[in-house]
Amino acid sequence: MYTADCRARIAFEVLANRWDSVVVFTLAELGPTRPRVLAERIGGIGPKVLNDALRRLECNGLVQRRRYAEAPPRVDYELTEAGAALIEPMRAMGAWAVQHGDAVLAAQERSVRG
Repeated sequence: MYTADCRARIAFEVLANRWDSVVVFTLAELGPTRPRVLAERIGGIGPKVLNDALRRLECNGLVQRRRYAEAPPRVDYELTEAGAALIEPMRAMGAWAVQHGDAVLAAQERSVRG
């Protein structure tokens, strides 16, 4: 098996977009949520960008979309089992960033200046 075929890459690829991990983490915090509430809670994300992130996450099996037969129509999103299972590794990555983030940012700054 080649390193390029490593299945661990799947986890990084499905959250590679800037907003996807934020949406997953926020859904984990809130539970089933309507898009408007999700956007308000996240802050700084436009409706199109949120919609694109939700569609990507749904296509990857991390988010489930629920439509309700109401007037007006209502839709909410929630994490699937696979999406919820990402929270622990995401927290570990967050802890890594707290511990090593300054060193990474310093290296990036040196690289830009260099």
